Order: sequence, then structure tokens, then C-alpha cells
Amino acid sequence: MEEEESNTRRKCPPKTTSFRESGSSHSHQYHHQLLQNSYRFGYGFGLDFGFGYTNQYHQTFPALLPLPPSLPLQLAVTPPFPPNQRFGSTTHFKKASRKQNNPLLATSSDSQYQDFSVPQEVEKKACLLPSDKENGRNVVDAKPKALVVARRPDSGGVEGKSITLLANHFLVQFDPSQKIFHYDVEISPNPSKEIARMIKGKLVEENSADLSGALPVYDGRRTIYSPIEFQDDRLEFYIGLPVSVGEPVLRSVEMMNSPEKHQQDKIFRVNIKLVSKFDGKMLSSYLNKGDDSTPLPQEYIHALDVVLRENPTEKCLATGRSFYSSSMGGAKEIGGGAVALRGFFQSLRPTQQGLALNVDFSVTAFHESIGVIPYLQKRLDFMHDICQETSRSLTSEQKKEVEKALKNMRVFVCHRETVQRYRVHSLTEDVAENLWFPDRDGKNLRLIKYFKDHYDYDVQYKNLPCLQISRRKPCYLPMELCVICEGQKFLGKLSDDQTAKILKMGCQRPRERKATIDRVMEGPVGPTSGGQGKEFKLQISREMTQLTGRILQPPKLKLGNGGHVRNLTPFRHDRQWNLLDSHVFEGTRVDRWAIISFGGTPDQKSSIPKFINQLSQRCEQLGIFLHRNTVVSPLFEPMHVLGNAKILEAKLKKIYKSAFNNLQLLICVMERKHKGYADLKRIAETSIGIVSQCCLYPNLGKLSSQFLANLALKINAKVGGCTVALYNSLPSQIPRLFRQDEPVIFMGADVTHPHPLDDFSPSIAAVVGSVNWPAANKYVSRMRSQTHRQEIIQDLCAMVGEILDDFYQELTQLPTRIIFFRDGVSETQFHKVMEEELQAIRKACSRFPFYKPPITFAVVQKRHHTRLFPCEADPSFANNQFSDENVPPGTVVDTVITHPRDFDFYLCSHWGVKGTSRPIHYHILWDENQFTSDEVQKLVYNLCYTFVRCTKPISLVPPAYYAHLAAYRGRLYVDRSDASAFSRSCMISRASPPKPMPLPKLNENIRKLMFYC
Repeated sequence: MEEEESNTRRKCPPKTTSFRESGSSHSHQYHHQLLQNSYRFGYGFGLDFGFGYTNQYHQTFPALLPLPPSLPLQLAVTPPFPPNQRFGSTTHFKKASRKQNNPLLATSSDSQYQDFSVPQEVEKKACLLPSDKENGRNVVDAKPKALVVARRPDSGGVEGKSITLLANHFLVQFDPSQKIFHYDVEISPNPSKEIARMIKGKLVEENSADLSGALPVYDGRRTIYSPIEFQDDRLEFYIGLPVSVGEPVLRSVEMMNSPEKHQQDKIFRVNIKLVSKFDGKMLSSYLNKGDDSTPLPQEYIHALDVVLRENPTEKCLATGRSFYSSSMGGAKEIGGGAVALRGFFQSLRPTQQGLALNVDFSVTAFHESIGVIPYLQKRLDFMHDICQETSRSLTSEQKKEVEKALKNMRVFVCHRETVQRYRVHSLTEDVAENLWFPDRDGKNLRLIKYFKDHYDYDVQYKNLPCLQISRRKPCYLPMELCVICEGQKFLGKLSDDQTAKILKMGCQRPRERKATIDRVMEGPVGPTSGGQGKEFKLQISREMTQLTGRILQPPKLKLGNGGHVRNLTPFRHDRQWNLLDSHVFEGTRVDRWAIISFGGTPDQKSSIPKFINQLSQRCEQLGIFLHRNTVVSPLFEPMHVLGNAKILEAKLKKIYKSAFNNLQLLICVMERKHKGYADLKRIAETSIGIVSQCCLYPNLGKLSSQFLANLALKINAKVGGCTVALYNSLPSQIPRLFRQDEPVIFMGADVTHPHPLDDFSPSIAAVVGSVNWPAANKYVSRMRSQTHRQEIIQDLCAMVGEILDDFYQELTQLPTRIIFFRDGVSETQFHKVMEEELQAIRKACSRFPFYKPPITFAVVQKRHHTRLFPCEADPSFANNQFSDENVPPGTVVDTVITHPRDFDFYLCSHWGVKGTSRPIHYHILWDENQFTSDEVQKLVYNLCYTFVRCTKPISLVPPAYYAHLAAYRGRLYVDRSDASAFSRSCMISRASPPKPMPLPKLNENIRKLMFYC
């Protein structure tokens, strides 16, 4: 049986009607109250005052004395307001009921006080106090108002050498007085997006008068935007489309006696209703930095975005904000039933220069549009044997793999003419040979006989199950008669080989990438190709934005005292440095270590003694002591041990016991990459408590000095050392904010989610924090599992609190400032992150007496599409051997293409060896430390030189990078080889995600080490 994605047909006489409701008045202005509130008001953190300041005199009251009745009056004394705070014109009070004998616990997590000044040094650590609720104390609970994103404190930074650049932003000029009319469109029966666009096209073509001659644009779902008001506020049309109709295959409730095909019109009813009308005056005011309370008019920007997407959508495959076409270089097969297509990304952004269209080159993977059987043979190796031996059936595990590969895939049939598309729901329980179904009279028919009688077709793969295309009733399609529909994005996890091919296709040098983007802007499928822009009075520049950036100077670095070179400044064009004649800043001593081998040929195994010797020598050259002898003889195990977690754990415990339960390091050499790597890390770090370092036998065959040095740096970092430090400490570089005797903590946070086809695995949140000052190059970590695909970190308060505990244990005082870098947050989540995560950090701090450190909360964005290109007009690039190279490390941009109001900047801190460098976008959401642009840019760039794993500046500020690595490590603890057992323990439900299982607890031996790096 077949079942259409659309609803059942509804046939009506073809006619077009329009009518206006009488006696009804419509208000078409659409107000974004939530957005207005979020920009207009500050956040209330004081006692019911609606604004966020603290009484500086609250310390007059001892922490454990009864609460004075006059406290609200004394809190009315107003200190200077912090820079991010804004308040409404009214103040709301709630009645506070307090018992006189209840103590004032200024240290509790519910404390209502805020002190933005740098606290005095905490001489003695406070113990965590019980919550107010536990003490029976009623707390005045001010309803917090929306937090306001930090504004740019100046007109941008000034430090560094100027450089002329081009950015892939194209200026969009619009007429603020041009009205846009927003119409809701309802099509019945509900069609696919492709059919919906055909309906819209025919409707516009045949009903021009009713639409006032307008050429409206359509988002493919429920929205139409028009530059001209239609004749009526409500319109109804009946649109007929020719649809090839044949006999539905095995539809149990509707059997037709003849398989003959015939053409007929399918009638769709289209109801159009005016929702709102608006112009661009608010956007113009916002971009021109008018009233600070003016919110960004999202609806107007969305309308213009739909306008510019109209033509590309009609000519390309659209996925998200990107468009793909074979005309941009053709499709390339990347194996596993997938093909890669080139395309482009486009998005409208408000910037300092005005409204800009960000256009970038893009590559992604799609399912190959071939028969289902050939597709499965390319994707699953066992399908070759199954298809050749027609007597064999799928095992239960193989059937699960096939069902996972095809689930929710759209297919069409090839045994008859039809434009119908079907979505795969599951596989049938029985194979095709054993399938029967009832006809409308209740008579059972055999599937194989049915196809022979009606289509004269002999089903070949009788040993395979059929596709089930309905959730509710039996609707069967033999696999061999189905073809994968074109244009379906590959959502599964790409293999290493597929990923390498995708990256190679997308790896373009700056000059080539710029030329590709320019061709898109000039070409027949780009955003400027259609006439819709002119209809809405839009003018889009075809020239990239020219701007002036700055190149920050690299910091002077400090190395170990044992080497000949003890400090250096990386002046090479790529800002790399080497450790020849140098020692790492802090080398560790590894006396007790062991080595275990998995797989490998006899020749490879025989190279282990040579590897031990050369690694020890290379460590010694770098100022790291690695004993020349292991405490136990190398252990050689077959590769299959990695596939059995219980056996693996027994082997690792045996080594640990042989070393008298005292082992600093375990080196694991593998024949090849293996999924058992996850089990190895989990067992070593949670069950046993040893740091491990893995490597592959193919790399041991070369034993290059670079490979050994990289291995040595990672080992040194994992067991407690560090590679490099800043020669001029942060207090000497930013003296206005930092002091030697007032330690500062740098924290990073990230959340990693399971791949798109995983419906149950938890998301993993990780937070790291520096625990040394002023070097700030050693970080402890905390990891938690949380609700499936939950981006907000649910247990942030506890994680931050634990890291503050570690900080205090190392430095005997709490940090006077907190600089928090949050990775992986999109712009639409900024306010939610501020409301929940910023307050979680405050709550963690409030557990210590009178501890209110100023917090700076910055979002770090990697996955954006802004690219910077050297401008040929710049004299520094003329006749330069690096003219086709990337922008130099330290390139910073905080004007023209940045946000018109917010505190953000782009920093390219690394040297791009391959492809085109992607700068990191730093967006300061909250800044109680009151950084200037120069100060925060210098801070971030300097920190990028302190990463422990390499001798070059990295692209991402280290706290965020370490958080990403820690979250990945937590993911390994979940993605274990016995994941089926894990999944069985979770109740899978799309309506309510399963409660995540907690991650195994880290062993105390390694909890404070950078084992994750």
C-alpha cells in the first residue's frame, strides 16, 4: 500500500472567489512586545527595586545577626550603577514578611545583594551555608526584568597596525517608507513544499487582478509577503494542478480494479488572510543608533530575507540558510551512498554600515538519488552478500542498521508514473515473500502475486523486508521498486573518509573563495538574480565590503629556565615558534609509567623499545623527565580486546595492580582507530584513575621529531605541566583591571549534542576554569550529562561552585574577577543564556560570604560565515609572496561589519595553513569589569598563545577550547561500545526526552589534571 504525504484529495469546482468580511476591523500592526521589553529594561537584582545595584553598606550588619527592620530604607542609598544596567520608570515592591529571629544569611544562594566592586582578598574560605528555604526565612523576591546586552564602550580599539581588508558582507539599501504586507496562507489539503510553491506560482499567474498586480514572495509554509496590498484582506482561491495518478499499491482500504494511469487535476483550496503591515522606519532607526530602547525589528528583516531567498529557492536545493546546485561545480560522490554538492550561504545581518547580506561558499552532503537497494549496498557492506544470496535474510541487528539508514527518508516508486513521494516509517516484520494484506472486501492477497497480476513484475528480493510508509496502517513498498528522492541532506554521522572528502571540496584559498562568492553575486541563482528585490525597492551591492582592520602585536613568551632560550617573541609571519634549544615552561617528572599495545604486526610490536627510548630522549630535550624504563613490561594484546569493555577493564586493572597501584601515565599504542577508545578513556579516568595517551602504530613507524614533540607536550600537560607562559603577565599588560595579588579566573563552557539521528542520547555540558595566577594556563574541568539537545547548561551553578572550590584550594583565595567564555550559543539564545547561565554563576558565587565578583560573560562563535580577505589595494600585500594567503594572526575587526550597538569583534588569532581562515566572533553579553575594546582584544589574543598542546597561537580562546575538549571527553563516556545497553535503560520518547544517566564520576587521582587535552 502507498500513502501520500498530503491529505486525502478534496475535489471542488474550479473557481476563484474573493470576499471581505463585513463589519470587522483589523489591526495590522504587529508589535514585538517581548523584544521591546528585553531591550528596554534592565535586570532587577536588588531587593525589589527593579534594577541591579547593591547597597555598599550591607557589610555593616554582621552575617549572623537578626535582620534589621530598616533594611529596605538603608538599601535605598544609591551607589553608582554598573554599566549594563537599565531601568524602567517605575519601581515595584513586594510585601516582605520576615521573622525577627531569622538570621541574615548574606552568603546563601538566594542572597538579594549585589556588589560590583572588586572584593577584598578572601583570607579564609567560607563553608557552604544552608539555603534560605531550609532556614525557614521568607525572602523578598523581585521579579527580574530582562537583562540588556552590553553596549560597545567606545568607538572600537586603536592598538595595532592598520590593514585594509574585504569582508563577504554586501550592503543592502532599503526604502524605510516601503510598506510590506504580511499575509497568512493556508493550503488544503496540506501539500509538500515543492507542490506548495507550484500552487503559489500558478495562483500569482492566474489571479493578478485580485493580487493588485503584485509579485509576492513565499516562504514555502504559511507566509506570503507583498509590496502591494491585495484587493481584499481575505481571499480564497481554488487551484488545480495536474497530478499523475495510478493505482495505490496495496492500499488496504482503497483497491482499484484497473492499473491504468490517467491524468486529472487535483484541486487545492488556498485561503489568504492579511496579518500585518509594516515599514522599515524602525529598522532604519535601529541601524542609525537612534533611541536605545528601539528593538531590532525581526519581522521586517525576516520579510527581506524571504524576498532575497525567493529566486535561489526556486532554482536550487534549499537546506536551512544555504542553497546548493550542480551548476556550481557538479556533485561529487563521497562514498557510503552520499554525494557532496557545492553551494552558498546567505543571511541578512544588521551591522554598523547598515543592513548587510552575508554570502559565503558552502559544501554539504546529500543522500545519493539512486535505487534503495544500490543505496544500501553502498552504505552497508553486508547488503552485498544479502542481495547475492537470495536465500539469506537479514539478522535482527542488520535489520536495525537498514531501518536506521532509511528511517524518515523520502522515496518515490519506479513501477508506475506518479509524482507522489513517500516517507519511510519502518521495515515490515516479515520478508516480502511472506507478506499478505487484506483488500477492501477483507480477502487476503499475497504481495508477490499482487505485483505479478497487476504490474507483471516479479519481485526479485523476496528475502528482504518491504518499506512501511505509514504509522497507522499497513502500506508496503518493495525496496527494489523505490528510489531515494533528490535533495535530502545527509543527517547521519559522516565517516572519516567522507569527512575528508567534504573538507577537501570546501578547502579554498582566499583568492579562490572570494572569486566563488563574487560569481554567486553575479550569477543566475544568487540573491541578486531575481526581480523580487526591485519589487520591494531593495538595492544590493555586488562589491564586498572594504574596511580597515588592525594587526595586534604578538606577546613575548616565557619558556623554561633549563634551556638556552628562555624567552622569545614569535615574529614569523605565521607566529609559530619552535622549542629547539628550549625547555617547556614547566616540565613534569614521570617516574612510573607503562605501555600497552593493541594489535599490530610483529614488526610493529618490535619497534616498541625504540619508541620508548626515543620518546624519553625527546622529553628530556624539552625539559620533561620521562623515565627510560616502564615500571612493568610492555603488555601486548590483540585488537579485539578493545571491543570488549569488561576484558579491557580487567587488562587495565592488571597493569595498575602490577605497578603497585601507583601509575602516573599509561601509553596505549593501537593498530588503528577503534570505537573501544571511548571505553579505554572511561575506564582509565573513572574506574582506575590513570592518565592515558594514545597513539597509532603507523605514526611509530616514522618516529619524526615533530610527532615525538607533540606527544611529549600532550603528556606533559596531562600530568600537570605547561608549555609556555606570557613573559609580561596579564597584570602588567592590563594594569587598570588586573593586579598581581588579586587573582582572576578564566572560565570556559560548552555543550556537545548527539548527532541528528540520535533521539535519546544526552547532551554533555562541560565547564573549565583556570586555577593559577597570573600565568592562567592550567585548567580544571567539570562535566555533566543533561537533557537531550538542551543547550542551556542545567547544572552550571554546581559546576562553577566546584571550580571555585578548586581555585581556592590552589591559591587560598577566591578570584576577584570572573571572565567567562561561553561556546556554542546562537544569537537567538543570547537573552536566555544571560537570564539563566549568568544568574547560575551569580548563585554559585553567593554561597561564599560577601562574595560578589564582577563578571564578564562573552559568547564565542565559530560557526558563522563572515570571512576576511586581504585587499589587493593594501600596500602591504602588493608584490607580497603571501598575496594569496590568509589575513595574518592578530587581525581584529570591530567596526563596519560588527553589530551596530553591541560589544562584539572578530579576531583571527591563528595562521590559516589550508583553506580560508575563519575569524572567531566574540560577543560580550555582560561586562561588569568594564573592559575597553583594546583591553578585551589584547586579553583574548594573549591567551591564544598559552594553549598547552602546540607552539603557535590557536584560533579559539583556550578556556572555550578546553571546554570543547572536556565536553568531547564526556561524550566518550556516553558513546561506549555497549551503547545498546545504555539505550535500553532510557525510555525513548520524542514528546519527553529521557532523563539522562549521570556520567561516571572522575577518579580523585586525575580530577585536577588536564587529562582531557
